[in-house]
Amino acid sequence: MPDAAEPTLDPRRRRLRYRAWHRGTKEADLIIGAFVDRHIAAFDEAELDELEAVLELSDVDLADWISGRRPVPVELRTPMLTRILDGAGR
Repeated sequence: MPDAAEPTLDPRRRRLRYRAWHRGTKEADLIIGAFVDRHIAAFDEAELDELEAVLELSDVDLADWISGRRPVPVELRTPMLTRILDGAGR
């Protein structure tokens, strides 16, 4: 997890970045953490809210959706989750 951008982020973004890199499984850390590192500075408040919702999802579900083992339930297909999954090469 790179720390160079850390001081320039506001507290909410730093907290979300930390949560993205400390999910519980290394695979989720790498996929979600890398996505957040690339985009967090540009997210508006609504996108930060969406990111927080994604971070509440389980690693097991995210791994299944990323790998294509299971489709993402319609009610969870948010623009943010779609961006993360597309960025993971799904």
